[in-house]
Amino acid sequence: MENKICKLFGIKYPIIQAGMIWCSGWRLASAVSKAGGLGLIGAGSMHPDNLRHHIKSCRSALQILGEAGPEGSKCLPFGVNVPLMYPQVEEIMQIIVEERVPIVFTSAGSPKKWTPFLKSHGVIVVHVVSSSVFAVKCEQAGVDAVVAEGFEAGGHNGREETTTFCLIPQVRESITIPLIAAGGVASRASYDAAFALGADGVQIGTRFALCTESSAHPAFKERCRGLKEGETKLLLKKLAPARLVDNEFSRAVQDAENRGASATELEELLGRGRAKKGIFEGDLEEGELEIGQVASMIRDEESVADIFAELTL
Repeated sequence: MENKICKLFGIKYPIIQAGMIWCSGWRLASAVSKAGGLGLIGAGSMHPDNLRHHIKSCRSALQILGEAGPEGSKCLPFGVNVPLMYPQVEEIMQIIVEERVPIVFTSAGSPKKWTPFLKSHGVIVVHVVSSSVFAVKCEQAGVDAVVAEGFEAGGHNGREETTTFCLIPQVRESITIPLIAAGGVASRASYDAAFALGADGVQIGTRFALCTESSAHPAFKERCRGLKEGETKLLLKKLAPARLVDNEFSRAVQDAENRGASATELEELLGRGRAKKGIFEGDLEEGELEIGQVASMIRDEESVADIFAELTL
């Protein structure tokens, strides 16, 4: 049977690598696309000029030798993930259009504003949701597919705290466009389960965040591999809920939330550059360590090729 996600993106396997801050540069994205999936560059941690560099580098790495179209060399499909809360989102979107990025995943905001703009430039648009209500709104806004992400996932999460196993069937009943499952997908068993629940493809974050090609700091990867059950918690709920690894910073956040700290107090505690400090610079105590619950099942260092070999057997 023809897979809707493979057809939509022009890929071999219905596997998408999530666009994660400080993990998803051009090296990871291009490795995933070369393996037959869809690699995404994570724009959320990039200044506009840096994003342009990563797009150009990714396209260069994915060029198909000997094949040329009317605009020059063809390349394997890749995309960019854009959090719509990004302060320079207008500049980011302009760069995406100028650099002819074929696929954009949007998140953390309403798709109504930017979906028509992107589609008018021939871009395939996918939006990340945490509920069937938002999935319906995305279909009405004209997106080509949705990612339904359960709260097992790392990084920023929806406020509903719906698990992937409950979310995917509900979203499948609510929309007609292709559906991508995310949150807790890391093994062949969970990959198969996503399809059994009604998904057309999967988006994988944590396993790719910890692989060799990820741009995350080696200390962050080592800390997250084989976390014990319960060593991640959904915190910062008065701001943008995020799943964080247990450390000095996350315990300070939990203590503040337990005593009823205001959003302003939490913003002051979070400060600036906390995720970069933890994920990219490797500060394991004062950094914001974002990762999914499924990290407790990942114990060994592996490459993108290793991951695809296990998922596509």
